[in-house]
Amino acid sequence: MLIQDTIEKLRELKLLGAADELERQLPNPTIGNLPFEARLASLIDHEITYRQNKKLTILLRNARLKLNACVEEIDYSQARDLNKSLMLSLAGVDWVRQRTNLVFCGPTGTGKTWLACALGNQACRQGLSVLFTRLPFLLEDLLSARATGALRKKITQLQKLDLLIIDDWCLEPIAPKAQADLLELIEARAGTRSTIITSQIPMDQWHDFINNKTIADAILDRFVHSAHYLKLRGESMRGNAGKLRKPKR
Repeated sequence: MLIQDTIEKLRELKLLGAADELERQLPNPTIGNLPFEARLASLIDHEITYRQNKKLTILLRNARLKLNACVEEIDYSQARDLNKSLMLSLAGVDWVRQRTNLVFCGPTGTGKTWLACALGNQACRQGLSVLFTRLPFLLEDLLSARATGALRKKITQLQKLDLLIIDDWCLEPIAPKAQADLLELIEARAGTRSTIITSQIPMDQWHDFINNKTIADAILDRFVHSAHYLKLRGESMRGNAGKLRKPKR
């Protein structure tokens, strides 16, 4: 009865991992043979694991990653100029802590979005905040925030993210009224946070999609100079996706 009271008190204190572990120990007839220090250490370890898992669940939910990808499943067998040693280095996410940017560029289907989501997943696992969005949706959000007088608040929210993933960069020309808002966001994050951009358009052609050349120069100046640039090539991998994932009989 005393143990049950203790379990309830642990739950009241929000020590749910420790409460679950103490409850798990109860049916074990030999658990009493363990030293007090060992049982206490087990409770603490389970509480830490519980909190880490809960934080990861929240980070992944908030990240809204488009694909369920992870760095351990990156396919290096396809001929797409993917540097394995560089990807293994990026998987350590030190570049995020160093506020460096990353660009995946290449034809459709070469895995740009998948790789970005894999690195986003890895950043979440390292306890970093992440958000995945497509550029058209991001611009809509910024324009909507401007219309309601909440642009500064929106940019501040996006500025705080450790990693912002912008997919489908420059698939179509950026509307003039959205270009200044995009510059505000890039300016706010420059040198303070990291961003991943995926694009089918080579970086030297980005100017063609921003008709205000002053804004285009400013965006590229703040982003490109502190970025890793990974140019992928090859045919689309999507046609082989089912074949590659087909379970063995």
